[in-house]
Amino acid sequence: PFDSYDQAFVPEFNAGAMENPGLVTFRDEFIYRSAVTDTERQSRAMVIAHEMAHMWFGDLVTLAWFDDIWLNESFAEYMGYQTLTEATRFTDTWTDFGVTRKPWGYDADQRPSTHPVAPAPDDVPDTASALLNFDGISYAKGASALRQLVAWLGEKDFLAGINTHFARHKFANASLADFIDSLAAHTERDVRAWAEIWLRTTGIDTLTPRIEEAPHGADEAAGWTLTVDRHGSRPHHIAVGIYDRDPADGRTLEPREQLTLDVPSDEVVSVTGARPALLLLNDGDFTYAKVRLDETSLETVLRGLSGIPDALTRAVVWNALRDMVRDGELDPQAYLATAEAHLPEERDLAIVQGVLSFARTHVAVRYVAPEDRTAALATLTTTARDLLRRTEDGSEPGMRLSAVRVLIDSATQPDTIAAWLADGTVPGGPALDPELRWRILARLAVLGAVEEGDIDAALAADPSATGQEGAARCRAALPTPEAKAAAWERLFHDDSLSNYLFSATAQGFWQPEQADLVEEYVTRYYPEAVALGARRGPAIGEAAGRYAFPAYAIDEANLQAGHACLADPDILPLLRRKLVDQLDDLARALRVRTT
Repeated sequence: PFDSYDQAFVPEFNAGAMENPGLVTFRDEFIYRSAVTDTERQSRAMVIAHEMAHMWFGDLVTLAWFDDIWLNESFAEYMGYQTLTEATRFTDTWTDFGVTRKPWGYDADQRPSTHPVAPAPDDVPDTASALLNFDGISYAKGASALRQLVAWLGEKDFLAGINTHFARHKFANASLADFIDSLAAHTERDVRAWAEIWLRTTGIDTLTPRIEEAPHGADEAAGWTLTVDRHGSRPHHIAVGIYDRDPADGRTLEPREQLTLDVPSDEVVSVTGARPALLLLNDGDFTYAKVRLDETSLETVLRGLSGIPDALTRAVVWNALRDMVRDGELDPQAYLATAEAHLPEERDLAIVQGVLSFARTHVAVRYVAPEDRTAALATLTTTARDLLRRTEDGSEPGMRLSAVRVLIDSATQPDTIAAWLADGTVPGGPALDPELRWRILARLAVLGAVEEGDIDAALAADPSATGQEGAARCRAALPTPEAKAAAWERLFHDDSLSNYLFSATAQGFWQPEQADLVEEYVTRYYPEAVALGARRGPAIGEAAGRYAFPAYAIDEANLQAGHACLADPDILPLLRRKLVDQLDDLARALRVRTT
């Protein structure tokens, strides 16, 4: 809608991107210096499409106040993924959304800081409050709600309503009420009631299947019945997948049929034939809800998840397992065992990356007991080695790169990755580029296998901005009292430290292998983070809450110190929000460990 469209990639840009009319600014990290996976290229493409969508959703028609930032972000998020699916080579983007972005919304919606997709204006009194809501709810949950709206309303009527909205309000401001009026002009459905229950409420529904089989000895034609129990308040238009084991191999799961249901409903659905091996609510991932598996289906997926033919269906199952782990309903070790059994056969790179990321950063480090951490990392290493063996022919470079990264990050002994660094390559490839070199050096620093001189030499060889960040991360990760003291001084008392260098230093500082070494800093963190945020402002305050928080100190003492800190009236709002979220995640990890 503007006379030109330019894109600028900006060094040390705080946001991912910003949709200035006709000129979008991006983090310069999107111009890659090292090898990346196709899923990462897809993510960059999504951000580009997301920002382009803002030319209409936000710039041509602008929100009247920040209670309606979802009219910007949720729509740009939805249109970014949908545009890629329809107009680029990335035709399976909703799988990536389901396994990476959607959990961001799920997690945010279960914390004390949750808020409606469209809060009331009085709940966003100023711009400091508005900044708090650029989160998983305004982006991922809002986009998920729109996907459900399209499934319920139909894409034709949805797009007609959007175009009416643009025609009515171009180069002006508009609100949720204006948007609902535009949609209502093209449908007989009660869009206002839908918006009230989906956009004005908080929390996430849980859908659970109840299957009743015919009495023993009855004819198979008698079949079975399905009832869907809903814990929550929203209506859901969902597909239900019914899968049987392929009798030829006993492992592949073949779709028998797909039911379409509206939940809640008093209707009991009768289905003929034998009870299925797998019944999956929300097959296709068109709604926003946690789903549970009946006992038979859970056993089926734990044994045969890789036998499900459709990637998006597998993503829904992986999310169900992820939610069960977080809710204390599935042993974290069982999740790791499922990843070890099925990821070596997984062909969708987004699923591999998403599952390994959750397994590495949450399950193996936070949810299993400290004495089981080494064994958990060994399971991830075995999984990654299986992926390496599968990709020896060079046909899946992205999959191989993902496996190499996991092997590096999960190493408990330095010998193998130190040999890779010395040789400049992983046996069979890839050759080490700057990202992999710094990644190996950082892990070796954690393991105490490098010294300051090694880091200095690496920085001399790569004095770029990313080299500076890599060196800062490595120095902070060194397992010596002197290195930790120096890193702490840089973080909390060197106000010349840039945002990127602050984040890199914080990422290196806290390591679960070094819990005893950094124990004294856990309680020091809270008052010093508050003072830092007050002194340096929202961007550093947010980074202090996101990266510098002692997330690996999973104990009651850390939890109590954090809650005491929240009583301080001088905490920067962005830092307070991050602390509330981090402490809730910490409490969840404690519950999972003791379940």
